[in-house]
Amino acid sequence: MSLFGAVSIHDGETVLHQTTAAHAATFLDFLRMLKERNPDRLMILVLDHARIHHAKMVKEFLPKEGQCFHFIYLPPYSPQLNPIERLWKWRKDTVRANVFHKDRHDIIQAIIRFVHYIHERPEEVLQRLGCAG
Repeated sequence: MSLFGAVSIHDGETVLHQTTAAHAATFLDFLRMLKERNPDRLMILVLDHARIHHAKMVKEFLPKEGQCFHFIYLPPYSPQLNPIERLWKWRKDTVRANVFHKDRHDIIQAIIRFVHYIHERPEEVLQRLGCAG
């Protein structure tokens, strides 16, 4: 299971998109979902240099349908600069660290519980990301 995610630094709203694999097509699905949820907003996405973020189909999407997005690419090998990485660490610490899951279904259920938890606590999300006092 793979997760794409975005967090509004204004209110802590989290948008997550669960997929079976992370590749350019599923990244585009995530972008379309963001655009559908926020049709009239400019969205600034902080991205690493993963190949899926530079894929041909993504480059073709942006001029046609992606004018609402502005990508900021981080320097290579600098995940510490991307606030979303703190959310992924929080998920890992909550779901996987020192926890035995009996099967894949159990892991997915733990992730779903985590997702529900963060959706109910946007202020805590902002604090964890370093975007709130």
